[in-house]
Amino acid sequence: MALSLPAIMRTTAARLSALYLLLFALCAVLLVFYMTSLSARMLTAQTQETINDEVLGLANAYQRGGLPVLVRVVEARSRQPGANLYLIADANGQILTGNVQSLEPGVIETEGWTTEPFSYQRFGEGELDRLRSGDQTAPSTGTGGAQSEGEKGHNAIALVLRLPNQMIMLVGRDLGEPERFRAVIRRSLMLALGMMGLGGLLIWFFVGRAALKRIDSVSEASRRIMGGDLGGRLPVTGAGDEFDRLSENLNTMLARIAMLNEGLKQVSDNIAHDLKTPLTRLRNRAEAALAGKHKTTDYRQALEGTISESDQLIKTFNAILMISRLEAGYSSETAGPVDLAATVSDVVELYEPVAEEAGVVLEATVPEAVTINGNRELIGQALSNIVDNAIKYSTGATESPKVRVTLERAASGVKLSVSDNGHGIPDDADRARATERFVRLEKSRSQPGSGLGLSLAKAIMSFHNGRLDLLPANPGLSVVMSFPARETH
Repeated sequence: MALSLPAIMRTTAARLSALYLLLFALCAVLLVFYMTSLSARMLTAQTQETINDEVLGLANAYQRGGLPVLVRVVEARSRQPGANLYLIADANGQILTGNVQSLEPGVIETEGWTTEPFSYQRFGEGELDRLRSGDQTAPSTGTGGAQSEGEKGHNAIALVLRLPNQMIMLVGRDLGEPERFRAVIRRSLMLALGMMGLGGLLIWFFVGRAALKRIDSVSEASRRIMGGDLGGRLPVTGAGDEFDRLSENLNTMLARIAMLNEGLKQVSDNIAHDLKTPLTRLRNRAEAALAGKHKTTDYRQALEGTISESDQLIKTFNAILMISRLEAGYSSETAGPVDLAATVSDVVELYEPVAEEAGVVLEATVPEAVTINGNRELIGQALSNIVDNAIKYSTGATESPKVRVTLERAASGVKLSVSDNGHGIPDDADRARATERFVRLEKSRSQPGSGLGLSLAKAIMSFHNGRLDLLPANPGLSVVMSFPARETH
């Protein structure tokens, strides 16, 4: 999707990139100007020190032989390659000797260091420029006369001295090297800024555009999801970057929301179908009690049956609410250290009379102590539901029905299994459906129950970061509750 420049600059990535670029450019400019100024000052100080040494040497020559020796020394030094600026003029400013042809007006009128760099021409440069331009006019040999318009000059600093005979001596140094250094720094700065700008454009073209396209794809997928397509997911490229991590987390959240919505839909459907029968029985019992004349005992039996049906409905609704709270990750129940061995012993002791009455042998294999982090009441309720189902559905399946509760440690945690030798659930799809709400695989519906026992057990195991598995026991069924070892809930 093509974006205009204002639209691009509204993005956080573009704003941050522009701010970083501006900050870097500002710091680079300040650093370069600071280094240039510092280097120029250092070169100027070095130049002044060199000039002082030259002046000291010339002063010694003047003391040895006067003006003739000084002139010879100045002429000799003027002819050396890369020589400093040397000039000797009379009291009127007329140049007598040296390698300077013309000076900026007013330079030799003040004794001491020149306050500002001045322009000058070396001896012979003006004539060479005129020959190149075809002008045969004789050059001016005036003392400190101004340079003619269009002549090319140099900048320098110098020390001006008055000799005892009122003659003027100038010793200076050309500033071409500091100026060239400054020009190199400026060109380097412009080149660096240009490369930085080009690099920024290339990074935006190859990286920024890709990031913006991914953001656009995420936004488009989000709009489809908000439009009602809960099955849609955010795109994941597999690059493993922050966009992929964000998309994966949001996809996990969407899958969780979809599962909760599906559970809500199933609850609504199940309530409409499975709770219709007990409500119908309540109405029929009340209608039968009101029809005709009955004894007091008949009315009492009708009311007791109504209360019993109502209690069963309340239990069903409580189980539904508990499952919903646990699946949503919210519960008022607290977690703490739980001795699973003691919990298993209590549940087995509670159901021994029930198993004995049903003709089922209930056994338990429990170690001395196995402690996990969880809620004792919830774990006890889940185990009770599983044991109750095992006793009910093993009755009549064999001559010697048996239910065994086994608690053991595993490499990944603790496993609590309840196995029976009944008919079991041979089909894998039926075993997967058995933990859904209101699902009862028994066709005859001869056993009491609402189909919420295993659903509640599964929700309790999810609450404890565990897992509930239904496995074939050959014969029978084995329900395995897998707990993480001492995991903080």
